[in-house]
Amino acid sequence: MPTRKQASVRRPRSDAQRNRERILEVAKEAFTRSGANTSLDDIARDAGVGPGTLYRHFPTREELLEAVYRTEMEKLASAEQQFAKELPPIEALRAWLLLFVDYIAAKQLIAPALNALLGDPKKVFEASYARMWEAIRALVKRAVKSGDIRKDLDAIDLLRALIGVANVATSPDWQQSARRLVDILIAGSRPAK
Repeated sequence: MPTRKQASVRRPRSDAQRNRERILEVAKEAFTRSGANTSLDDIARDAGVGPGTLYRHFPTREELLEAVYRTEMEKLASAEQQFAKELPPIEALRAWLLLFVDYIAAKQLIAPALNALLGDPKKVFEASYARMWEAIRALVKRAVKSGDIRKDLDAIDLLRALIGVANVATSPDWQQSARRLVDILIAGSRPAK
């Protein structure tokens, strides 16, 4: 018989978990398309759940925005392990950097809303950054070990370059430029022959 503590730490039902994931997916699309003031009732409807289900998972707009951001960060962090298992080191690094471009785009849309709603979202961002830095460092270390990447490459330099492109972006096609930059960065990171 489970103890009281074990009973209170029960995993959510699978349908509840699917609802939560669907809400987050739809919310990301809605916030990206229409901004932070998107109707939560519309998000619930588009996710195929009632408003009560949405509010049970995310009692406030702030909690939903924060959850969308954290989910995107988790995808980015966990992709490192998946790519490392499935791809050669240099391709794993390239795939992760391309995913990072998508993360930057999501953050550019979500961060201003979090700033406006939370005032100071540093705690949300700081917790996520640690996982992101670990992921890129592990991929670069693996690529250096395989001989695909120069030994003097600092993983942070790759991220700075991509963030730089995003920060000076003045056109909606900055993501295309950032994707081209990933290939340039990979080519420039190869060991000298």
